[in-house]
Amino acid sequence: MIACYDRTLNIDPGYAYAWNNKGITLDKLKRYEEALTCCDRALEINPTFALAWFNKGLVLDDLRRCEEAIGYYDRALGIDANDAMTWNNKGASLDKLKRYEER
Repeated sequence: MIACYDRTLNIDPGYAYAWNNKGITLDKLKRYEEALTCCDRALEINPTFALAWFNKGLVLDDLRRCEEAIGYYDRALGIDANDAMTWNNKGASLDKLKRYEER
């Protein structure tokens, strides 16, 4: 799968969706630092890409960096305040930090 994303990015290195999808795949493979790099690249290309902000938060959650993850979920919610999955993940991060009143 990563080879497909790499081929896509060889054709169009400015394709934010491919960077984002590669990041998701790398996260699933527990290659977190590479996943963060891909999310960052997607966001450099398209800073209003809410899903890339969400996915960066997801990777940070997987790294147990919940406080940082919340900031990225907030960035995603600043673009799409009605995204239920982002609100859910933000709540889960707040729960891990025992910040129950903020959920």
